[in-house]
Amino acid sequence: MEKEFHPVSLDGQEEYNRLLAQCSQKPSDYSFINLWGWGREYGLEWSFRDGYVLLRQTIPQTLYWAPVGNWEQTEWRGLLESLPPGTCFIRIPERLKLIWEERPCGIEVEECREHWDYLYDVTELTELKGRKFHNKKNLLNQFLRDHDATFVTLDEKTVECALALQTDWFLWRNSENDQTLQAENRAIVKVMHDWSRLGGLVGGGLVVDDKMIAYTIAEAQDDKSIVIHFEKGCPNFKGVYQAINQMFLERCCQGFTVVNREQDLGDEGLRKAKLSYNPVAFLKKYKVCLPNCRP
Repeated sequence: MEKEFHPVSLDGQEEYNRLLAQCSQKPSDYSFINLWGWGREYGLEWSFRDGYVLLRQTIPQTLYWAPVGNWEQTEWRGLLESLPPGTCFIRIPERLKLIWEERPCGIEVEECREHWDYLYDVTELTELKGRKFHNKKNLLNQFLRDHDATFVTLDEKTVECALALQTDWFLWRNSENDQTLQAENRAIVKVMHDWSRLGGLVGGGLVVDDKMIAYTIAEAQDDKSIVIHFEKGCPNFKGVYQAINQMFLERCCQGFTVVNREQDLGDEGLRKAKLSYNPVAFLKKYKVCLPNCRP
């Protein structure tokens, strides 16, 4: 199996997206934009098989991700029996976990809360109505009152302004030489640099006094769902995150019903922030290990 794996590449983007469209659940991890941006950080590789593509990361250790394709119609026995007993898969969506639990030999399952995707109602986050969004609405109104901001759509030209903001944001935040922030910055810059070569990207930015002060980069998952990959704002503008969030959804996402704002990776501050936007559901993910037996 070793020789069949190759680094994730732009050449396979179209075929990968065709197989991803067949998945009955589409976690944020598995979008091609995510694979491309984080590919070098995780050493991501793929192997195209008959009807699906198998993914794995090689950094900091080799771990398999969920196969991408039609889970319900794929015969999994051959794949799972070809792997050594005890092989582990991570970021396994709940639907695939349930399918694999029907195997005669069973699997060992561990819930991974830090990888759950947060799902929100687009209308709720656009309108910010009611008591549960009171603080968000106040911050948005304060921003709009204090600043004459212009919303712009990101394209090959305006993404350069977003890149300049990202460079500044990284310098503001990385005072302690945080390795996680450095990896994220490299992923964001990679996506921005390859903007014209990546399909499905959509983004927006806020401009004040001819300078971009916030940006969002997103991607449609299907006809009903959109995933927010990256979102940054200048810390000198109070309410800037509430503003870019609301205005992007209002201007660019009215055809969608669900917005996926990815996972919290176990960071308590990030978890608190994501919960404060009142998710309507979670896309649950698990670690799945093959037992030391064969069916």
